[in-house]
Amino acid sequence: MTDALADTDEPSFAKVGSAYYPVLVAVFTALVIISNVTATKGVAFGPILTDGGFIVFPLTYVIGDVLSEVYGFKAARRAIILGFSMNVLAALAFWVTVYLPAADFYENQAALENVVGAYTQLIVAGLAGFIVGQTLNAWVVVAIKQRTKEKHLWARLVGSTFAGQLGDTLVFCAIAASAIGITTFRDFAVYTALGWLYKTAIEVVMLPITYRVIGHIKQREPTYQPAV
Repeated sequence: MTDALADTDEPSFAKVGSAYYPVLVAVFTALVIISNVTATKGVAFGPILTDGGFIVFPLTYVIGDVLSEVYGFKAARRAIILGFSMNVLAALAFWVTVYLPAADFYENQAALENVVGAYTQLIVAGLAGFIVGQTLNAWVVVAIKQRTKEKHLWARLVGSTFAGQLGDTLVFCAIAASAIGITTFRDFAVYTALGWLYKTAIEVVMLPITYRVIGHIKQREPTYQPAV
């Protein structure tokens, strides 16, 4: 009897066999790969240092929040593993391309090698940060939801972003800094702090959109039962 009552206290999540889950996972995986490619370029706005991944990478955490909130930790972890695997596949494909014999008219072999070399280091950094950050993000969403049920969605989204982005940014920047030319501690500190603040700010700004997406999917996901 005690176990049965305990089970009812757990939040309910939707099953992954719907039309929404694979679409979210596909968008999530594509954004991760795109952000790793664009991150190969260091970007400077005056004294502010970042990389090209800032354009779309924060969106991966928005999708991660949706997956965790609606489908639960295991389903979110499945998406993380798939994103990890597709990044490894992308890196392997790029290296195979580097070593393929170049046509006589192809003049960009050296540039391709430089980009793929940087991309590989960023892949390692991105995957390490990605696993740490997205796992923290998903875990925090679910842990808070176990206490708050359907209430205080903002606390789950902001809390998970704070923890997930902090873990992701610290791990990623520690490995990736040298790949984009950052060599001093000052530049590294600026790069890391800016990355964390920017990504967190973007997710906070996008909260109204995240709310709408989560609400839309919860209402239309036939297997989702609101936690009470």
